[in-house]
Amino acid sequence: MSVTSVMSTKKTSRVAAVAAVTGTAVLAVCSPAFAHVSVQPEGTAAKGGYAVIDFKVPNERDDASTAKVEVNFPADHPIASVMPQPMAGWKIEVTKSKLAKPLEMHDEKIDQAVTKVTWTAEDKGIEPGYFQKFPLSVGALPENTDELVFKAVQTYSNKEVVRWIEVQQEGQDEPENPAPVLALSAATDDHHGSATAEDTAEETSAKTETTASGDSASAGGSDTTARVLGVVGIVVGAAGVAYGVLAGRRRSTTGTEA
Repeated sequence: MSVTSVMSTKKTSRVAAVAAVTGTAVLAVCSPAFAHVSVQPEGTAAKGGYAVIDFKVPNERDDASTAKVEVNFPADHPIASVMPQPMAGWKIEVTKSKLAKPLEMHDEKIDQAVTKVTWTAEDKGIEPGYFQKFPLSVGALPENTDELVFKAVQTYSNKEVVRWIEVQQEGQDEPENPAPVLALSAATDDHHGSATAEDTAEETSAKTETTASGDSASAGGSDTTARVLGVVGIVVGAAGVAYGVLAGRRRSTTGTEA
């Protein structure tokens, strides 16, 4: 084989390798696994507290819009308070069910919890090439788990239904249609993610003490300055008197000699 043929073969192999890598990258970017329904908190979602969470729903079809989104709440960790944010072009329905074991919130027993929230498009819905966030204010979040699994159902305008309900199993690959999972952070002192009343009071007290100290220092400085100026005035006055006495004596001596 000639040198030219060998070089041509190597070049062809390199081109094929680059094409293969490029093709794999394109497939990875276009893979549906990167465009599933997910849930994330706005800020933090602390155990025992309240949070605003967003369900992100992408449209994976080129010829249909997303017309309805259903999010099912976990029955093993019920949440009593769920408040959706109004969204233009969407009808929102919150479904509640009676609990077998009542919850206690703010010293009150709650015998119902939200089991499902449904958004139904009244206009175009989520069109191809777009995604939509569906926010909810939820609480109190459970304290006996590190995550919450929400099973979601996405319905398209052509009546196609995609069920995002598969639970990720430890040590296994991500399922084709994984359910949205909300990770919970450690509980805060007041279960609301903000400073407690005691912390606020201590901070205010510290600021007051600092201000008072500053005022005292300013007052002390002013008093010291006044004292120094007073001493200087006395010294200047005494010097003036002494000068006057000496000048008088000189005039008396001169007159006597004349």
